[in-house]
Parts: sequence; structure tokens; C-alpha cells
Amino acid sequence: MKRLKKNTYDYDTESLSDFAAHFVLRDPDRKLRLSVMRIMGIFVVCLMVFSVLFSVSVVLKDPPSDGVLDASETSVLHLKPDKVISSEDHPSGSVDVQKDKLFSGLLGTGSINVPKDKLLGGLLAAGFDEGSCLSRYQSASYRKETSYKPSSYLVSRLRNYEALHKRCGPYTKSYNKTIEILKSGHYTGTSDCNYVVWISYSGLGNRILTLASAFLYALLTNRVLLVDPGVDMPDLFCEPFPEASWFLPSDFNLKSQFASLDQKSPHCYGKMLKNNSFSIQDEHAPSFLYLHLVHDYDDQDKLFFCDQDQTFLQKIPWLIMKTDNYFVPSLFLIPSFEQELSYLFPNKDTVFHFLGRYLLHPSNTVWGLITRYYKAYLANADERMGIQIRVFDTGTGPFQHVLDQILACTIKENLLPEINKQESFSSPSGPLKSKAVLMTSLSSGYFEKVRDMYWEYPTVTGEVIGIFQPSHEEYQQTEKQMHNQKALAEMYLLSLTDVLVTSSWSTFGYVAQSLGGLKPWILYKPENRTAPDPPCRRAMSMEPCFHAPPFYDCKAKRGTDTGALVPHVRHCEDMSWGLKLVDHYDEL
Repeated sequence: MKRLKKNTYDYDTESLSDFAAHFVLRDPDRKLRLSVMRIMGIFVVCLMVFSVLFSVSVVLKDPPSDGVLDASETSVLHLKPDKVISSEDHPSGSVDVQKDKLFSGLLGTGSINVPKDKLLGGLLAAGFDEGSCLSRYQSASYRKETSYKPSSYLVSRLRNYEALHKRCGPYTKSYNKTIEILKSGHYTGTSDCNYVVWISYSGLGNRILTLASAFLYALLTNRVLLVDPGVDMPDLFCEPFPEASWFLPSDFNLKSQFASLDQKSPHCYGKMLKNNSFSIQDEHAPSFLYLHLVHDYDDQDKLFFCDQDQTFLQKIPWLIMKTDNYFVPSLFLIPSFEQELSYLFPNKDTVFHFLGRYLLHPSNTVWGLITRYYKAYLANADERMGIQIRVFDTGTGPFQHVLDQILACTIKENLLPEINKQESFSSPSGPLKSKAVLMTSLSSGYFEKVRDMYWEYPTVTGEVIGIFQPSHEEYQQTEKQMHNQKALAEMYLLSLTDVLVTSSWSTFGYVAQSLGGLKPWILYKPENRTAPDPPCRRAMSMEPCFHAPPFYDCKAKRGTDTGALVPHVRHCEDMSWGLKLVDHYDEL
């Protein structure tokens, strides 16, 4: 009995065995009670272990404010973007969900930068050398999650196009064969590959918009897009297609004629129609045609947007295109393209948003400008706002009426807080909120005045407002490499903001809003150096405006209002005769 007394509360298995043996020897009739006691002992041990585990789990889930696992005092774990398991790798998405829950449980909510979908919902192809173009897969980590997703049909068509481009790209067998057709001057039969050549023309904003337009046309007509490098395109953008360049070779035999191509050129499609040089019913077709789609094009040039002309153009292996217009809205008015476009873009106002993100990846040099500035001035703000200023007035700025308009718009729409001139200091009632305002303009004058205003006076809301401007080049320098690199960096930085204000008629602003998926507030164009009232309005959609659309009914062969033919092509907010794409959910 001494042994029993010593181990009354010691329920390890060895003691229980001794305890049982003692009673078995003393009294065999007590076997039943012994079994019950053994079971109870094991149950008590399990209960104690479970209690310990439960206590530990509670501590890990909700650590105390001064505990070692306090998220505010621990280093944040960063998952490298190139290690993310995307939805393509794991269709159910459960891996990412479990990963999110794991880290949020350890560190608390909001303390981890979980990698985003670097392929943008399948928009981008995998397999590129990431070091050769850092922006391609890194850009997703600088943007907020978007509600816009590419259609599965668009993703499929892009993969098919990439295969076509690889098969027909520069110096392939098919390309070399089609070059021989081009040299011959005439063409009968069929070609393995047909091409549209985009000529580098106009300012950077125009070039970006027209490049997306030309690519969509290539996609619709099963052509290969080849890009004239111009003076700086390779310095600005990465190659968008895997395993094949999109740049036109330097030995292309028509390249020397690019600068002189215009409406008077003998191979201009509009001029040939005007002179009855051929009929669109002809069996024999020229090996190439020049498409003049610049803002000064005439009625014959505009027949490009008619169905029967598109049928004829399908016969031409080489189309050379010069344009300074975002002509996508008028492609939506061509009946033969209508169904394909509806499959590609169920949401009509996402065309440039997706094509821009697919095609236009800033070069490593430009990406360095973007990321360094973003991290230094914008990353830590609670909210980021962009103000893009384009002034068409002649003379030396800054102009007071432009400044008045900017402030009237941003304060009236509650985008920026008012200042308190009665007090030198204000104490916010809640947490201090910071707002970083990125201003872009050729002039530094507007930035300096707005910056000084928010430096010299507190805001009525207590918000801290930081005003920043990356550059002020004073005048547009289209042919200067660093000027264009800075311009592209600023467009991209504007697209990373949460709220955007843009200027009327500005392609610079169009690019920023569409890349960012933002519906901006548009500053009306001032007249007679007077600030408009109202100063601005919200855009109907994020799509750019087509500044010089045709007003022609191809079937009726007469003039018509092309902004009133279909619900998804409307007149622009900033240019009454322009056209833009909208969707059913857009504010009209």
C-alpha cells in the first residue's frame, strides 16, 4: 500500500501498470474495476495534453500586444513574386488562400505583401527571362487588385497570336518568302503570313495609343504586327512576344520611304481609290498598300473603316500604316469585326486597359525611373492622387486660370482638402492620414504653388498632403531619348495612383488612366484664358478618345453621326466630335 500511496496522482503508464499488477495479485475479482480505472487514467492524460495544445494555439492566434509575435515588432515576411503559385498552376486557388491564412495568422492582418498574379489573369505569357524585362512580371506588385479580368477568349487569342508571330516573325522562312512577294510589286494567290507595319510617328502618347490600335487590327485580321523602331522604341519598351521580335528589321526594303509617305504617295490606299487606280473587286492586288490614318486624312482614306474595303485589304500581304489616332472605337463599327470584338472584350471599355498591359512593358531603364520614384515619394502614403496638366495656351506659364481650375476641381470633388488660413496648426481627431499628390506638367509653376499652399497652411481635415513632381522639361522634346523615358515613367506613375485628374485632349492622360483602370476627373479645356465652370467632370469610361473619327455610313454612303449608332460608342467628354468606348455599367 505504500507504493500505492506514493503514486496516487502520478498517472504515467508505468505507474498505472504497477498499480494494476498489485491489485491483480491481491484480488483477482477486481479486474473489472481495474480496467475502468486504467481507461480513466488514460483519458485524464489525453485531456491534459489537449489543454496544453489548445492554450498554445490561442496564444499563437491572438498574441498579446507586448508578445514576441507582435506584428508591429517583427520583420515582415516577403514572398518573392517569382515563387507565386498562380491560378493557372492551381485552378482552385486554394493554395494561395491557405498561404494567406497562414501568414495572416502568424503576423496579423495587413502586415504581409502577398504576391499578386504576375501573369495578370493569363494576359501575359509565362516563360520570359525575367531579368531582361523586370517590369513585365513586377508591375502587378505595384498595383491594387483590379476588378477587370481578361476574357478567356482574349487570353486564347493572344496565345494563338504569339504562335503566329513566332512562325512569321522577322527572318523566318515565311517572312523571307513574303519579302520576295513585296519586292515583286504584285501579288496573286495566298500568302502564309500577312503583315501590318506600324510607322513610328508623332509624340509618345500618340504612339502608345496607335500601337495598341494597330495590334488590335492585326489580331482581328490575322496579321503579324511589325513595329518601326524609330529613334527610341527599343529604349522605351521591352519585347512583348516570346521567342520573336516585334521590331521591323533595319534592312526592310521600304523603310527608307517611311518619312515621305503621305496622302500623295502612289501606294496610298485613299489616293488609289480617288484615282480609280484599281477596283476593290480586282483579282490582282498590289503587294503592299500605304494606309494614311493621320488626323488630316480625307474621305477616301476613311473608307478603311468600311466592310467592303476590309474585304479587299485582306488580299494585300503588306499594309504599311501611319497614324496618330486611337482608332479602336471605329473598329467596333465595322460589322465583320463586331462578333469577334464582343468575344475578345465583353466589357467594351477595357480594350486599351488589357492591350496596353499586354504590349507595353517599360524597359529596365524606364522601370528604374518608375520604381525609384514610387518607393521614395509615393509608396508610404495612405492615398495616392495624380494630377496631369497639359496646357494648350501659347505664352509662358504658369497661368492663374489653370491653377484656379485645378484647385476648383480637386476641392469641389473632395479630392483634396481645403486649407485653414485662420489657424497655423490643426489637431486631427482621428489617425493622421497622408496623401501623396503626383503632379505632371512641362512647367514647375503649378506644382510649386500647390506645394507651397499645403506647406504654409494646415488642412481643415488634418490630412497631411505631400506634393511631388518628377520633372519639368518646359517644352515637348519628342525626339529626345531621356525626355521620352521620363515621359513614359510619369505616365506609368500616374497609372499607379488611386485617384486621377487629367487634362482635356491629352493622350498622355489617356494612357495613364487606361493602364491604371481609372475613370478620371477631366479638366475642361479653358477658353479665353478663363477657368471653366464647372471646372471638370468624371469620365464615362477609362478608354481613350478617338480625336478624328470618320462620320460616314458605309452602307448608305452618306454622312452620319457615328457617335449615335451603337450604345457602346459615344462622343467624348473632352472633345464633342471624338468617339470613345463605354460599357453598360459606365456612368453616362
